[in-house]
Amino acid sequence: MARFDTVESEFQERVIQIRRVTKVVKGGKRMKFRVVVVVGDTQGRVGVGIGKAAEIPNAVRKGIEDAKKSLLTVSLSGSTIPHEVLGKLGAGKVFLKPAVPGTGVIAGGSVRAVLELAGVKDVLSKSLGSNNAVNMAKAALVALNMLKSPEKVASNRGKKIKELWS
Repeated sequence: MARFDTVESEFQERVIQIRRVTKVVKGGKRMKFRVVVVVGDTQGRVGVGIGKAAEIPNAVRKGIEDAKKSLLTVSLSGSTIPHEVLGKLGAGKVFLKPAVPGTGVIAGGSVRAVLELAGVKDVLSKSLGSNNAVNMAKAALVALNMLKSPEKVASNRGKKIKELWS
């Protein structure tokens, strides 16, 4: 007799927000739950997803599936990011700045979850503008997507890495 064990996923999930949303229809109000989920492997891959359903577990499952569809690879420089970056989405802006080892993740709310699950261990951040959890998480993803490693910049310019700083 075959035994089916649940396969351990390589990704970690973190629920950022659970909100009850309503849709007004002719017969009254339809209640659902909206869940914002961050999925990452702490090795440089991270994604944010939103799920809606009548029950919270179903909404979380849908959010995880959505986050896995939007996974992106982050270029890291050791335990931090290679350079400063400003990510914008809607009215939300997230400023990320590299930090020395031992600093930790100085970020709040949804930005912290995105950075930790991406594998960033030392970074300074500031959220500007909106404080909407969805926009902050997606702005952090935009910022992480804008990062370029020194090797990539050097190859694009046709130079060696040492020539970039001289």
